[in-house]
Amino acid sequence: MANMNIYELKEKKPYLDYLRLDKLPHIWCPGCGHGIVMKALIEAFYNLKLDKNKLSVVSGIGCSSRLPGYIDANTLHTTHGRALAFATGVKLANPELTVVTVTGDGDCAAIGGNHWIHAARRNIDITVILMNNNIYGMTGGQASPTTPEGAIATTAPYGSIEPNFDTCELAKAAGASFVARTTVYHYKQLIDLIEKGIKHKGLSFIEVISPCPIHYGRKNKLGLKGLYDYLKTNFIPIKAWDKLPEEKKAGKFPIGLLYHDDSREEYCEKYEKLIEKLSQN
Repeated sequence: MANMNIYELKEKKPYLDYLRLDKLPHIWCPGCGHGIVMKALIEAFYNLKLDKNKLSVVSGIGCSSRLPGYIDANTLHTTHGRALAFATGVKLANPELTVVTVTGDGDCAAIGGNHWIHAARRNIDITVILMNNNIYGMTGGQASPTTPEGAIATTAPYGSIEPNFDTCELAKAAGASFVARTTVYHYKQLIDLIEKGIKHKGLSFIEVISPCPIHYGRKNKLGLKGLYDYLKTNFIPIKAWDKLPEEKKAGKFPIGLLYHDDSREEYCEKYEKLIEKLSQN
């Protein structure tokens, strides 16, 4: 494959047409799960046969937020925490676009938390993919809103004493009408949930657990195999999760489609109705 030109490579693997191959190789560290998320994302785009000219991928700042730079579509790499503010503007300006926001646990749940909860409250038709590595990976390994209690970070050298967010529960409480969780280990499920999230009319929130072997793994003395074994053993499909007794749920997390409400009207559609109503007066 190394000897193939770009056109031959895309012919062999057509989903690669959604990548800017001239921008590769990517900058993520060895063992980081973010590259897996990107591959799942472009496979989902391909499976849905999305028109690149009608696709917008938006990010803020962070390890996860470099992803749009590799996507061959209408992409925006914006400021820290503001991805959903920009994405909201894009969707309102052109509701025909498929808008996907990729973000991290710091970018979305810390500095971007305000924009996140209000995008969910509005139920605007944006698919939010939160790549959660439990740490600020790009800026040196500081604790984030999802860093587990007791975990080591540069800003918590003796272990974090802060309770961490369950981002799926927060998204649901804020008003997201599609809420899901999976991991980079559960790759086929990841593609499936991205496809379902894009097809859903409303705010779709998908948390993807994506290990950071450098800042989180090293500081907490976790090897790469240990990080991925943890995903394999501690993230339980929702149907099996529902059957577990409470005492066996400790330290484990449900994955799959956790919440889905098709009854709520999407924000852009409500906005268009208001414009139409006012134009008749």
